Amino acid sequence: MAGILRGEIRWADLNPVKGNEQAGLRPVVILSQDVFNERSGTVIAMAITSQPQRAGFPLTFELDTSELPKRSWVKISQIRTLSTERIGKRVGNASPEELDQLIEGLNEIIGN
Repeated sequence: MAGILRGEIRWADLNPVKGNEQAGLRPVVILSQDVFNERSGTVIAMAITSQPQRAGFPLTFELDTSELPKRSWVKISQIRTLSTERIGKRVGNASPEELDQLIEGLNEIIGN
């Protein structure tokens, strides 16, 4: 699938999963660069949930977008490499500032 861009929020089929991984058809935010998405056949993405989160930053980050139907949080610790075959329709976009916050949260979790 061509045209998957960094910062887009898209539907993705995350099944099958194991353990505490996010499952099902859900929105994800695309983190990987456009050229990677186009050439690799995969994308790097973080799962989004509409369930209120007890954990704050850096484990979760609330998106400030009206493009999603519900209040939504990115689960920063739920980063996945996904085949582009799992990626569906575009829902919206995260802002450049939100992308920066997501990368900062990931760096706090894995070390910088």
